[in-house]
Amino acid sequence: MEFKDYYQTLGVARTASEEDVRKAYRKLARKYHPDVSKEADAQARMRDINEANDVLRDKEKRAAYDALAERVARGGHPGEGNFQPPPGWDEGYEFHRGPGQGPADHADFSEFFSSLFGRGEQRAAQSRHARARGEDHHAAIEISVEDAIHGAQREITLRALEMDAQGQPVFVNRTLSVKIPAGVHPGQFIRLAGHGMPGHGGEPAGDLYLEVRIALHSLYRVEGRDLYLTLPVTPTEAALGAQVQVPTPSGGVVEVTVPPNARAGLKLRVRDRGLPGKPPGHLYLLLEIALPPADTEAARKAYEQLAQAAPFNPRRFFGAGGAS
Repeated sequence: MEFKDYYQTLGVARTASEEDVRKAYRKLARKYHPDVSKEADAQARMRDINEANDVLRDKEKRAAYDALAERVARGGHPGEGNFQPPPGWDEGYEFHRGPGQGPADHADFSEFFSSLFGRGEQRAAQSRHARARGEDHHAAIEISVEDAIHGAQREITLRALEMDAQGQPVFVNRTLSVKIPAGVHPGQFIRLAGHGMPGHGGEPAGDLYLEVRIALHSLYRVEGRDLYLTLPVTPTEAALGAQVQVPTPSGGVVEVTVPPNARAGLKLRVRDRGLPGKPPGHLYLLLEIALPPADTEAARKAYEQLAQAAPFNPRRFFGAGGAS
């Protein structure tokens, strides 16, 4: 996926005002609109122009996009076709996700646009039908595995667009207290009623939806409600079988059975020890065989005795080239 420079698409500077963006869009639209243009690539150019205009004319999207572009610039320009939004790129920004008003057909927009702003279109459509109600907003919240299991009370600070006393849109920082229920999982939304955009004519405000993201953990990998843990075992434990103790994400340990002749990559399941829910997730253990180092004379002799007592060629399936 390519990183798109929307300012370059419209031919404006990054400091361009709303009026500059509007004028640039109109000028390009007159040149490339498929109904009037004779350019061979008019339809594709018009789609790109609509996409850039959709982002740069929206104060919230533009602020988030600018922050992402600055982050990309600091890290160096991504290789051709290799761009992916970095994890948490939109944290701290609260903006409407989904199509805005205008002639653009968002279904035809690029993969880049969809990866940043394309979520929540159904909710956006519902909010447009109830015109007097405030728009729903979306933001992200990153929590730990432990918070997902036990629940927590967190304070988050978001940069949000609000109207000042003169009715002009301004960005403000607001701090919210969020109750994280036990058992949330990645991709789930926490709804904060009434914390979206204000309504009009006495109608209620919209809601704020926080998309749950779970931070990387030193031990556990999260997939849905299931957790994965790499479990190192010794060659002896793998060969003969053993009872080993494993830490659980909820605290404490559980004893599991490693079967005899276990191979690296074997997956063991500890039922109902993943993220809580209905049904709860499981804890999966992926076996990894850890070899003791031959860094002492006694260890080297033990390896030599093992090689003599139990000759084993792991490359025997290679054919003649793997024989020893």
